[in-house]
Amino acid sequence: MYGWIWRHLPGNAWVKALMSAVLVLAVVYVLFQYVFPWAEPLLPFNDVTVDNQ
Repeated sequence: MYGWIWRHLPGNAWVKALMSAVLVLAVVYVLFQYVFPWAEPLLPFNDVTVDNQ
């Protein structure tokens, strides 16, 4: 998959590297802004098994 993306990006290696970094940052932004907040209520992070004593 990464090879396919690299081959289809235009430009030389420096331009491809810069565009790859921008793509990675865009994916991370979308994950943190939309996907993770949507999935948080579905995850069992608040189900603890240790009691406070």
